[in-house]
Amino acid sequence: MRSLLLVALFAATLSAQTTTLKVIPPPPDVAAPPADAKKSASGLATKVLQPSTSQDHPKADDTVVVNYTGWTTDGKMFDSSVSRGKAATFPLNRVIAGFTEALTMMAPGEKLRAWIPEALAYKGQRDPKGMLVFDLELIEIPSRAPADVKAAPADAKKTSSGLAYKVLQPGTGTKHPSGISQVTVHYTGWTTDGKMFDSSVVRGQPATFGLDQVIPGWTEGVQLMVEGEKVRFWIPEKIAYAGRGPAEARGMLVFDIELIKIN
Repeated sequence: MRSLLLVALFAATLSAQTTTLKVIPPPPDVAAPPADAKKSASGLATKVLQPSTSQDHPKADDTVVVNYTGWTTDGKMFDSSVSRGKAATFPLNRVIAGFTEALTMMAPGEKLRAWIPEALAYKGQRDPKGMLVFDLELIEIPSRAPADVKAAPADAKKTSSGLAYKVLQPGTGTKHPSGISQVTVHYTGWTTDGKMFDSSVVRGQPATFGLDQVIPGWTEGVQLMVEGEKVRFWIPEKIAYAGRGPAEARGMLVFDIELIKIN
């Protein structure tokens, strides 16, 4: 049975949130979808605010990272990950139907305004009742393997150990961790056939550990990074689990790692 909305999205009561969160003003078309909004057979109306260059769309069973703000049609904000300063991570099969439908239309980097009728929202069973209006930004699909998961692309750099890597997001820091540093990271790992086997992003909780306590490919790779940087690594089996790890993580492993902090 589909939950009304994932608990992580609305962890506090709506009344408490509206008194503690910075209120984001409603859009001018909050009362009703404008004439240029698209409408689906279900009654969902949408309008693209910022297009994406990606062609990748999440499926209904994917996990996504999203920024969002929600208003009722009288302009009252009832929740906002933007106000909290932290994007929300959730599986699309555990949110209201209108959220699922809207986000499966989107690609990473896209921003969309969605007018969700009550039948696709809370169905009058709880507040907020009536049509809900959301501004959504799809940040990433962590459960989806990258297109280059099978092998490092030609523009990836390679070290003498066989580790290949490619910077996805430049960092804001200047220092590199040492081989014994404690670091806090977000990461997702796949096998080369595209199966995700572990993800702090999907769990919604960054991981903290010493670089002398992880596989050699991680120890080497994370030392190349600075805070705020996000890198994709292709780690050969000899510097991963060397055939001795869990069955679901054998062979070359591919990780997207974001270095949040050098502790």
